[in-house]
Amino acid sequence: MKRFITLALAATLGLGAPARAADPLPLPAVESGRIERLENFPSKFVDARHVDVWLPEGYSPARRYQVLYMHDGQMLFDPSTSWNRQAWKVDRALGRLLQQGQVPDTLVVGIWNNGRYRHAEYFPQKFLPFMPADLRERYIREALQGKPLADAYLRFLVEELKPAIDQRYPTLPDAAHTFVMGSSMGGLISVYAMNEYPQVFGGAAGLSTHWVGAHRPNATLPLAAYRYLQGALAAPEGHRLYQDHGTTELDALYAPYQPFVDELVRERGYREQGAQANFLSRVFPGSGHNEAAWAARLEIPLLFLLGPR
Repeated sequence: MKRFITLALAATLGLGAPARAADPLPLPAVESGRIERLENFPSKFVDARHVDVWLPEGYSPARRYQVLYMHDGQMLFDPSTSWNRQAWKVDRALGRLLQQGQVPDTLVVGIWNNGRYRHAEYFPQKFLPFMPADLRERYIREALQGKPLADAYLRFLVEELKPAIDQRYPTLPDAAHTFVMGSSMGGLISVYAMNEYPQVFGGAAGLSTHWVGAHRPNATLPLAAYRYLQGALAAPEGHRLYQDHGTTELDALYAPYQPFVDELVRERGYREQGAQANFLSRVFPGSGHNEAAWAARLEIPLLFLLGPR
């Protein structure tokens, strides 16, 4: 069991963990639009961290913008400032879609992860009651470092950060124009955010969503996720959900787990076909578990979440 916990932790600490809010990093360089940084944004729920806001080309306070909140904010734009020299290159993908008129005006809020406590903030807290007591206690102690923080992190997003963004920028603040996206553990917390706050987030996307919860096949963590989803998945009305995974690196583990999530989503009433389609799940053969892989397919979830209804 200790090996299981160790592997679960190792599987989820790599994405941006070395970067901290206090690091004297420059603003990311972008090819499209510009970045404004809310430095060390304070919170009474979680540790302060940087928030990078991407404003598209032609940004004007006279226009109104839908908002995409993205996790692992230090990995989104500029590979030269990320710990592994990779990035999602969100400005390029979304900039192209905006220039082509495929999505309405949108700005991106990139929330930096908390390094050491990334796993504690991104692991959905309400999965825990569905785990056996002995494994749950050890998981909290060792993988979550003694304090589950996902619910506090979501309160930070909903009660502190979103109101500040809506006050500072000309946003469309309703759920129909507010979305959340992440990869791996960031995919988990994105789906969790829409489920816990369906009145706030009208859509969620998880790329390489880490339903397996560890670095090897297991039943305990996916079953906890499934049982939570069965009772808590946001109603399909007014919501969109995107899921995907590759087939190499850590993503090679995902094939047995994502299809069951897909079935739960379908049973909830989400539709994959027709004018009212609000669910999309994709597999990308040969794609791995890294920012370059997510950048290569980013336009697909962006268009699905943000495109016209």
